[in-house]
Amino acid sequence: MLLSADFWVAIAFVAFFAVLYYFKVHTLIGKALDSRAVAIKEELDQARRLREEAQTLLTDYQKKQRNAEREAAEIIEEARRNAETYAQETRTALKDSLERRTRQAQEKIARAEAQAVEEVRAAAVDAAVAAAEKVLREKAAGATGAAITDESIRSLKGRLN
Repeated sequence: MLLSADFWVAIAFVAFFAVLYYFKVHTLIGKALDSRAVAIKEELDQARRLREEAQTLLTDYQKKQRNAEREAAEIIEEARRNAETYAQETRTALKDSLERRTRQAQEKIARAEAQAVEEVRAAAVDAAVAAAEKVLREKAAGATGAAITDESIRSLKGRLN
């Protein structure tokens, strides 16, 4: 049995663990594992803090986004109201301008009609005077015409004073 390979493997195995125990490798391994566990715990804590900070930032940005959307909607609504007001003012101003121009055109037409009537009257008067002058020349030739002319001049003097 002393010459058996299994025996010597078992002796070597026990000796190996005895040397490890003698040099306190188990405590070194324990300390390494403990320090690794502490490092992992710190990393987990840091990851948890970072996650909480990220969640806080996400909440803040979502709130800011909602506020920005609300402000944008308010700006759009105000712009729409301003556009409606401006359009109404423009329509009113255009209506007033059209009414004013229509009135001016009607006044201009009325003045032109009055002027045309006056010109027609003046032309009629001129034509009547010319016709009367022609008739009077034909009828009042000679002494009768001179007597009528003298009489008209005398009556004119009385009317002018």
